[in-house]
Amino acid sequence: MKAKTLMLGAAAAFAMAPAAMAERGSDGHVNIIYWQAPSILNPYLSSGTKDIESASLVIEPLGRYDPNGALVPYLAEEIPTVANGGVSEDLKSITWKIKSGLVWSDGTPVTATDAKFTADYCMHPEGGCAQLAKFEGVESVEVIDDLTVKVNFSEAKPNPYGPFMGGQSPIIQAAQFADCLGAKAPECTDANFNPIGTGPFVVDEFKTNDVISLSANPNYRDAAKPAFATVTFKGGGDATAAGRAVLETGEFDYAWNLQLAPDVLAKMAEGGKGTPIAAFGSLVERLEMNMTNPSPDLDADTRATVAAPHPFLSDINVRKALSMAIDRNLLVEIGYGQAGRPTCNLVPGPAVYASDNTDCLTQDIAGANALLDEAGWVKGADGVRAKDGVRISILYQTSTNAVRQDFQALIKQWWSEIGVETELRNLNASVFFGGDPGSPDTFQKFYADVEMYANNFDGTDPQAYLSMYRCGNEPKPSSQWQGENINRFCDPAYDALIDELGQTSDLEKRYELSKKMNDMLTKDSFTILPLVDRGRVSAHANSLGGVILNTWDSELWNIADWHRVN
Repeated sequence: MKAKTLMLGAAAAFAMAPAAMAERGSDGHVNIIYWQAPSILNPYLSSGTKDIESASLVIEPLGRYDPNGALVPYLAEEIPTVANGGVSEDLKSITWKIKSGLVWSDGTPVTATDAKFTADYCMHPEGGCAQLAKFEGVESVEVIDDLTVKVNFSEAKPNPYGPFMGGQSPIIQAAQFADCLGAKAPECTDANFNPIGTGPFVVDEFKTNDVISLSANPNYRDAAKPAFATVTFKGGGDATAAGRAVLETGEFDYAWNLQLAPDVLAKMAEGGKGTPIAAFGSLVERLEMNMTNPSPDLDADTRATVAAPHPFLSDINVRKALSMAIDRNLLVEIGYGQAGRPTCNLVPGPAVYASDNTDCLTQDIAGANALLDEAGWVKGADGVRAKDGVRISILYQTSTNAVRQDFQALIKQWWSEIGVETELRNLNASVFFGGDPGSPDTFQKFYADVEMYANNFDGTDPQAYLSMYRCGNEPKPSSQWQGENINRFCDPAYDALIDELGQTSDLEKRYELSKKMNDMLTKDSFTILPLVDRGRVSAHANSLGGVILNTWDSELWNIADWHRVN
């Protein structure tokens, strides 16, 4: 089976959604494996996909994005718009109406107070909310009545669907998290590991970085759902073992993020137990250049901010040369096949938002060497370039994964050809993406020179995603090491574009601004080096029905509709 045959149009998949099963829990047990193990079930304290998606089994937003990128109501009666009066004519407020009769898994009613509390929780200045960009421009949140909540923006907000929209911004229960505001947020272990939710499942037991046991929510709003009575959500291992567990042995029903070489995946699929599924969205494998000095000789605050610029990556010529040396086409060939596309963009889609930037797609070793020569970085006797006593010696880290280690080896070789010394480091994915404020090995702390990973944005509008790189949004001790500006990029001109995008309603202008911001981060500054536009590849057992891969929201967005087929 060729990887190309795995690609399935989202619209077609969504159209094939099956009818719900007749009785809750009638299909017994379902096994899910994410080889990056969840560390927490609170997406406001982690930007790791595996944490956001596992939490989506339990806690939900007011609205979601379907596989076509369309906005659909979940806990809300409808998606607010200007046409239906939910969005004000001046675009400075959005009013959500919560469905009546909704209750939390503990039987208490869901109210607008819970939504307001969620906003207060994330926007607390001492909280270090990992999803703060979702609340960009929010001035206040009001409870209008028990089931109506109004979000007020400081300026006109043409895209007001940040708060409470998508798997990255679910509603949490005010009563459970009442004592967890601000700096206390990471200390609320029970709430963070066992959230009370409105989703189809409740947590029975959560072993961090290992396994989650869940059972059907007895108070779920649809009496016929979910079809499965219990869920085992296993974390850890690697993508190879996860793929085999579904496609070859049938031990698991669903495997996430099969970041495997195309020939390996095709061979597994011959096992006949399951079916790979894939679709393109906004997932980009990239290199982040650390703009700060990661030296352990500096204190944590200094290492976290541009107060101490990086000793050699602060030179744009070095960053550009590192990009020029990479053969992105070969990376796609060995790592993804038809499930990947070389890219120079942080925002590769939807197409209307994608820049026409293609400069990075041609490898140029000779040009990279000439650029470094001209910039005064001279090769020493050991072949490593240096300037003013500073050697270009890179610690390059990523999570442990076969494809990523292949990428590291190739990139190290190419960089050696331009006089760059590279030390490779790979970390357990559960730790690397875990967000533990006490760990030195998280991608947020970025105690390295270069790191490689992929993430994406929910929905089809990249505003919140591009807003991550605002000055001051870097992870730091005062924010419990939460924050989305991972590489510590800071440019007031970029911040001005964030503000302008937030006030622009004309779609063509929004496309233009988004492309300009993408280019500022990539081809203009080379602080982010995009590598591969990755198709999301997962797999499900042939006996598992109702699975619809969604690249615009949580991959588990419709698990309430999953069921067993003969």
